[in-house]
Amino acid sequence: MEHLTKAGDRSARAVSVQNPYNLLNRTFEVGLAEMAIHEDVGLLGYSPLGFGALTGKYLNGGLPDGSRLKLFPDFKRHFKPRGIEATQRYVELAHKHDLDPTVMALAFVNSRPFLMSNIIGATTLEQLMTNLSSEDVVLSDEILTEIDAIHADIPNPAP
Repeated sequence: MEHLTKAGDRSARAVSVQNPYNLLNRTFEVGLAEMAIHEDVGLLGYSPLGFGALTGKYLNGGLPDGSRLKLFPDFKRHFKPRGIEATQRYVELAHKHDLDPTVMALAFVNSRPFLMSNIIGATTLEQLMTNLSSEDVVLSDEILTEIDAIHADIPNPAP
């Protein structure tokens, strides 16, 4: 049986941290990303689709049956005016480059150097297959530049 480390033992160290991370909430980049890279502590990024907002399914008043927002209508963090505006722009950017908005949003999270794992969620097999397809997508420098331009205009609308 291994000896348990005691409080204050310098040999014990964190190997990961679980924080929300997506196009609408990149606050991890402010201070924590530098620490994560320097200390080799990977991010387990949850809510990579911002409660489903970044799929685009809620735009223009959409509220699909069985969707998280329909099941949990009080969770409005990603659906305030600036969040909706940013989501609209990200969805338009994905379509401009012939990408599924879900795939672009997940591929962005996957591209971060501090990411250890992207915690995806799906309620249908189709959603799961779309999510998994993002693993093979590498976003171009042009798309990443356009993502950063949207982020500069509307930084972290759903922290």
